[in-house]
Amino acid sequence: MQIAVERAIATMWDRYEEPLSLDEIANTAILSKFYFSRVFRTLTGTSPGRFLSAVRLHQAKTMLLETDLSVTEISYRVGYNSLGTFTSRFTRSVSLSPARYRALARAGLPERGGQPGTGPAAHPDGVRRTCAVHGTIQSPDTGQPVRIYIGAFREPIVQGSPVACQILDGPGPFTLRVPEGIWFVRAAVVAASDFPAPPWERRPLLVASGPELCVRHGHENAPVRLAARRLTPLDLPILLALPELDSLRLPGQAPGAAPVRLPALTGA
Repeated sequence: MQIAVERAIATMWDRYEEPLSLDEIANTAILSKFYFSRVFRTLTGTSPGRFLSAVRLHQAKTMLLETDLSVTEISYRVGYNSLGTFTSRFTRSVSLSPARYRALARAGLPERGGQPGTGPAAHPDGVRRTCAVHGTIQSPDTGQPVRIYIGAFREPIVQGSPVACQILDGPGPFTLRVPEGIWFVRAAVVAASDFPAPPWERRPLLVASGPELCVRHGHENAPVRLAARRLTPLDLPILLALPELDSLRLPGQAPGAAPVRLPALTGA
């Protein structure tokens, strides 16, 4: 089944600008659309439609940075018939509008102003109380110095800004402070030799993901154990956008900690 799903994913990458239907994608896997959807979600952690949307937004980011095409033209070139739909999905996934993303990246500017986490409304839920999530990450030897970025996200798909993150200079323990709720811990291992390349040009060597994490105040959570691995065709493009997180102080950081530097991870 994995080969069939990888064939469908290759179709998404090759034909992302087309109005692909679930039937058409399932046909490339030679499976019924219902069975295909179940197998696809099992192997990738998301639906075919959301995977295709991630591919399209990844391609849109590339066009915004590497071409002078208008946002409207780019929206059509990546398969959207509505500029409004494209803009809203891009903004929700990347935490910036297409035009703002392009402007910040080209100007080499840091994140939007302000210090998240310094006031009652700074947290996405408007709640200041947080809980500590402890864990460790293991990573195979890459033969070069690395930097490891670990973040907590609202969804299995890595998109938007993490609610908390930590940077390591190698495998080891980490702590994230997150509010009560359901969170997904994800990590990316980036070659330290990539610095000082612009954040949006960096590519993860390895990625890691943990299980769904239910965090409740007053309840101790089992340690999160992450194992970094190489990207596969089943991995979504990582839509954590930004140059803006390169100098951002996130809500989950300890007081007095240095500003976080997080790359714009863009996946395979």
